[in-house]
Amino acid sequence: MSCAHLAAPLPLHSPPQLCLLLLLLGSSTPVTDGRCLHDAVQGTVSVVTPPRRARTTPTGRVATPPMMPIRIHTWSVGGKSDLETNERDRLDKAVREAVIIISNLLSVNRVSGRLLLNRDINKYCKSIWKNANAPNYNKCGMVNENYRTETCLDVTIPDDHLTGYEVWSETGPVPFTIKPNGTGVSDADFILYVKAADTEKCRNEPSVIAYASYCQADETDRPIAGVVVICRSRLTAIEFNHSKTTLTAVHELLHALGFSKDLFDTWKDCSDAPGIGKGCSARGRVTNVDENNLVRIYTQNVIQEMQNQFKSEAGELGGPLENKGSIGVPSSHWEARFLQGSIMTASIGEPGQVQLDRVTLAALQDTGWYQVNHSAGEGLVWGAGQGSLFGLTSTCAQSSSHFFCVGSGQGCHYLHLDKGVCDTDDFLEGCRIYKPISNGSECWKEENVKISGVEEWSGEIYNTDSRCFFSNLSKENSGVAQVHRGDLTAGCYLHRCIGENRFQVRVQGTEWINCTAGAQIQIPGYNGVLLCPDGRLCRNLTQTPPTSSQAPATTVTAPPSSSDLYIPVEILFRKVQKGTETRVALAVQYTGLALGAVMDATELEGCHFQNAVLWQEEYLTLELWQFPGCETPPLPVANQRLQSAVQEGRVSYILMGTNYTAYRVK
Repeated sequence: MSCAHLAAPLPLHSPPQLCLLLLLLGSSTPVTDGRCLHDAVQGTVSVVTPPRRARTTPTGRVATPPMMPIRIHTWSVGGKSDLETNERDRLDKAVREAVIIISNLLSVNRVSGRLLLNRDINKYCKSIWKNANAPNYNKCGMVNENYRTETCLDVTIPDDHLTGYEVWSETGPVPFTIKPNGTGVSDADFILYVKAADTEKCRNEPSVIAYASYCQADETDRPIAGVVVICRSRLTAIEFNHSKTTLTAVHELLHALGFSKDLFDTWKDCSDAPGIGKGCSARGRVTNVDENNLVRIYTQNVIQEMQNQFKSEAGELGGPLENKGSIGVPSSHWEARFLQGSIMTASIGEPGQVQLDRVTLAALQDTGWYQVNHSAGEGLVWGAGQGSLFGLTSTCAQSSSHFFCVGSGQGCHYLHLDKGVCDTDDFLEGCRIYKPISNGSECWKEENVKISGVEEWSGEIYNTDSRCFFSNLSKENSGVAQVHRGDLTAGCYLHRCIGENRFQVRVQGTEWINCTAGAQIQIPGYNGVLLCPDGRLCRNLTQTPPTSSQAPATTVTAPPSSSDLYIPVEILFRKVQKGTETRVALAVQYTGLALGAVMDATELEGCHFQNAVLWQEEYLTLELWQFPGCETPPLPVANQRLQSAVQEGRVSYILMGTNYTAYRVK
């Protein structure tokens, strides 16, 4: 075969995104939050997308409603002998819980059949036919003899997960197959390759917990494969923190699934489409620079949630992106001055300080690839209701907001779980906040009771239900000089909620005292005052308080576990036709239709339904769950709704002109 008509291959991939999430362990100094180096190292991975032509591989999606929870298939890299038993258990549990959190959060048009990843033609093909008049234009004409397989972030993708490849003559109708298609991965919409190792990146950055990248996208540009690397030293450390590792994995997965500056311009607009992910148009550029040289995401749901968060109708309130060292350049993280506590800031704190916030969920909705379970999100405490000027470097030093501070004194972290010291970091750009200090100052830890006797005159109490309050209290006749009334510092005192943003406090030796939000109160038997925070405490009455043996309850939706409640359910359907009634067996791929009918009839959120399968043996099996983050309505109420809906004949759907109605649930 002559190669005179061949040309060098054209690039079919774009730069990837890669994230290193740094989470530092506690010290006696202000806690330095974890940093994500996503944008600094993103160019190390080539992203493979399918050719822009009709797909012949069995990865097309069935365009039938409703969208279903995303199925993330995890593939562990390396054998069990590579890790100690406790390391493997820690890794598997953290990744499994992160995957469940994401699956409860995002739904997709599911992949039909087995998911096959594409090979990069620029790697397996040495030359491509470039004669536009030839029948095999843009097909591989000469194989690269050095090609072996595909990799992503130094992980070798199994050939069984990949399409095959072939070589064509310039005009021949039949190619020569070099390698056939693999069998693919069943029941998967995204493949996550998981690796635990002491990589060079882990060694060079001792504070790194994990990093990740996406490496494959489908014909709609939705990512369908990625890698997460967990630094092995973090799995062996005495200070291993399961909750932090799980949240790290969630953060990394959200980058790989779409929250990345390299994917922003591939997001889809589905406002005029038949449905999400179906015939959506390209949004084009979704970022712009505001009058303060801050890059923001301007999409409809993000703008709406920003306006809701700050109680402002200002149109310029797009989602602000972190701009450390890159003014005017998009980042893959939220700007911490505006969205402190979000799961997608460039540095995240301890688990009790991190939230799956509504602004992040709005961004995921605006990708055009996912239906988002917005009930899993929460508004951030940080900056709530502060207006459109909140977070600007020009206003953060003003006394108009109690979220920022000046100087270097002690005070309360904005969530009031910990004492803190007024400090700044690279991401705050000169603005200062009270950063938690891990020297035993967590108010909610009973073991932090000091032995110095300071609490004896200040009346402090360390307890599960204690929170940090600004105060200058000192016992009368204690011999301690009263601090000036304006010089408030941090103190730990008991609190209890009596309503939304309504609470009482208790100091050593006193009864419960009403604490009016936003007011300074005096405590019987004490000199000085105590400041009652407004909008910080008793904001979420369903949140479980922390205990002395665990971190404060995170607002991230928790995965179902053996300690949660669930009911295994079987639902039988009848096939209803003219004058006849017979039981019917349905194929597994129609599970979505049956489950959608159940959800519509019961008006229950999708998180209540887990592990649904419509078997060929004539029935739908599923688990009806109640777990943290998916508690409303309670399980008995949800079960009664399901029973009533079936008994009243309201659970039905139509498939190819035939109505199927549930007649029994057990």
